[in-house]
Amino acid sequence: MPLLSPSFLATLDQLVLVTRRARVGTFKGERRSPRRGGSVEFADYREYAPGDDFRQIDWNAYARMEKLFLRLFVEEEDATVHVLLDASESMKWSDKWQYAQKLAAALGYIALLGMDRLSAAAIPPSPLRRGVGGEVAIMRPLRGKAYALQFFEWLTSLEPGGGASPQNALARYAANVRRAGPLLLISDLMDDGWQSAIQRLSERNYEITLLHILAPDELEPALEGDLKLRDSETNSAVEITADYDLLERYRARVRAWQHDWSKFSSARGINYLPITTSQSFQELVLNYLRKLQVLK
Repeated sequence: MPLLSPSFLATLDQLVLVTRRARVGTFKGERRSPRRGGSVEFADYREYAPGDDFRQIDWNAYARMEKLFLRLFVEEEDATVHVLLDASESMKWSDKWQYAQKLAAALGYIALLGMDRLSAAAIPPSPLRRGVGGEVAIMRPLRGKAYALQFFEWLTSLEPGGGASPQNALARYAANVRRAGPLLLISDLMDDGWQSAIQRLSERNYEITLLHILAPDELEPALEGDLKLRDSETNSAVEITADYDLLERYRARVRAWQHDWSKFSSARGINYLPITTSQSFQELVLNYLRKLQVLK
């Protein structure tokens, strides 16, 4: 079954990822760049220097001032868009993984439509826990709508499981993919190491959007009586009695946790979006992400 239906993909054709910073790209694209080039949008003048293109001289300005000036135009180039997907054990809970895959597919597809360079990675099981693999699975960078199917196939090949170190995984990713740009991280943030890992990324000039995804029963657990709960990441267990007071304290802790992430993100210029999988996926992409200026 495809991650996104053809009819939904058609609705994405008019959307673009919002970036707040002008960046120098590698190829012609649809992003405003700090460089000056040859598009139709005028940017500025500068004096002529030997070797400049005569075709860019403004002869009207020469007639008025008897000096040669070049017309400069906004250069439109590609950006490197980074889509990172948390594939740790806790993402197996409820429908988080399926929802996260679809969200990554939609965001990556929009980047490819905009002729941006798409770099994607998943944080898979740690080799220390499973004996094989690595801490981060990096997809070969892609550019252009023609590579959308290849991106979707890569996403569907992933399986969540195990407990990777966010610090090591994101450090390895940044070392392998050196061009900073808009970065969309989809995670439930269940590992304590996420905050320091994201702090490091924010110091490397990435423009980060943090999509914090949780299942409804993680926000409002339907628990009752004496229970033994086991942590899917660490395998540690705790025995509890699920009564009204305990559940109220749990809800308060979750709200405080999300608030802490919001404060952490705001202080670093990170766009923080709490998401629950009970939200309509179409509503999330076409309305919620546009309202919060992740897309336009």
